[in-house]
Amino acid sequence: MVRVDFTKLRILVVDDNAHMRRIVRTLLHGFGSREVYEAEDGAAGLEMFTTHLPDIIIVDWAMPIFDGIELTSMIRRPNSAVNPYVPIIMLTGHSEKSKVMRARDAGVTEFLCKPISAKSLHQRLLNCVLNPRPFIKTRDYFGPDRRRNISGVYSGPERRTSNDAVVADPAAKRLRDSALS
Repeated sequence: MVRVDFTKLRILVVDDNAHMRRIVRTLLHGFGSREVYEAEDGAAGLEMFTTHLPDIIIVDWAMPIFDGIELTSMIRRPNSAVNPYVPIIMLTGHSEKSKVMRARDAGVTEFLCKPISAKSLHQRLLNCVLNPRPFIKTRDYFGPDRRRNISGVYSGPERRTSNDAVVADPAAKRLRDSALS
């Protein structure tokens, strides 16, 4: 069994609800995380992202100034001097399929609906560390591969025919190596 050492991970929690930030921080501390940063809106979250360089971001959808989708889009700029490859977990009460698809298309790595459980948050964190998805760069998208299951069944006009769009994620190996104990 592979154990992830959460003490080595820096995690940023961006949520306008102080109670929800406290719940997530408590769960993260329970997993062993010690470097947990918090921001109360998208603007503060972007500032914390650039100053603290977190390994993983947990972001709420609905926030003032700019929301979690806008924050994700700002972080996912491929020519960013900061880490555009950082795993982003969208934590939200919006579970409609259209919202999940919109988050995916913005570059969110994992999606988690409120109310959350320790098990579900832990699983999303493990997915980010142990099973990082390759990043894709196309004309209109930069982010983790949106395909979870590689299947040859779909042959529609929007299917990528090669892996030319796959780009190397320089941070994925470092994140995985630093978190494994």
